[in-house]
Amino acid sequence: LLVLCLPLSVADCPGTNSAQAGRAAACQGCPNQRLCATGGAAPDPAEAAELRERLRSVKHTILVLSGKGGVGKSTFSALLAHGLAADEAKQVALLDIDICGPSIPKMMGLEGEQVHQSGSGWSPVYVEENLGVMSVGFLLSSPDDAVIWRGPKKNGLIKQFLRDVDWGEIDYLIVDTPPGTSDEHLSIVQYLSATHIDGAVIITTPQEVSLQDVRKEINFCQKVKLPVIGVVENMSGFICPRCKNESQIFPPTTGGAEKMCQNLNVSLLGKVPLDPQIGKSCDKGQSFLSEAPESPATASYKNIIQRIQEYCDQQHFHEEKIR
Repeated sequence: LLVLCLPLSVADCPGTNSAQAGRAAACQGCPNQRLCATGGAAPDPAEAAELRERLRSVKHTILVLSGKGGVGKSTFSALLAHGLAADEAKQVALLDIDICGPSIPKMMGLEGEQVHQSGSGWSPVYVEENLGVMSVGFLLSSPDDAVIWRGPKKNGLIKQFLRDVDWGEIDYLIVDTPPGTSDEHLSIVQYLSATHIDGAVIITTPQEVSLQDVRKEINFCQKVKLPVIGVVENMSGFICPRCKNESQIFPPTTGGAEKMCQNLNVSLLGKVPLDPQIGKSCDKGQSFLSEAPESPATASYKNIIQRIQEYCDQQHFHEEKIR
């Protein structure tokens, strides 16, 4: 029988930006103690300047997070990118930092594509002229290849994506993340601290087993001072395409995302009902928003995307006012 003792209380975590990060009594036994204590993921001043220069033409950066796997983060990231890029005047980029489970190439219809090197860095793979994508999936010889890497190597690739990809002038950079609150999340937040992050969109499903992990994700955002744009409740009921009656596939036994958002004082951006066409569109690498324009789920997505745009515009207005 293996007994694992973890004296760390998450509630007592001083946060990665604290002077006590990795050094406080509560940090003893935490797997990220050494990383926090040494600032291992944080860029040094020269790196920070390099990242700032590379990303200075990115107007808005949005992270898509969830403590839980399988709640639809990548699906939401892909559809958020498609929805924002529907405005041809906007340049949109989608960065997939789910190093071990890169599903964005498949969802965006780019499976089998490869990254090309140019004089100014790696070139993103483009879905449309105004929608570029970068993922570790483009670096694998086969989509079935396993990426078996420890944290430092993952951190290095994330840094390379931010530093070496020639993103160009971008209105929205969307970052699709893996589940959890670990290496990839610490790295992306600390690397992007050299520039600006508008905030995080957090994805959940209605049942308590998902909400438990999402609360941890919100706590993570608070610890690293990452603004929460809001929460999206995915798979929120199923509307029968024939009779139009709604069924609760994942019953919200504790009040769902709406109750959680009230308790934690965060915004509920919207609820997206289940639609079988969403999965079919993802498998085909097509945009569900254009494939099923009359679906109630499409209406929900468009409303959520509009709210995210309004939030980013408001952030931009405040920054310009401060300047």
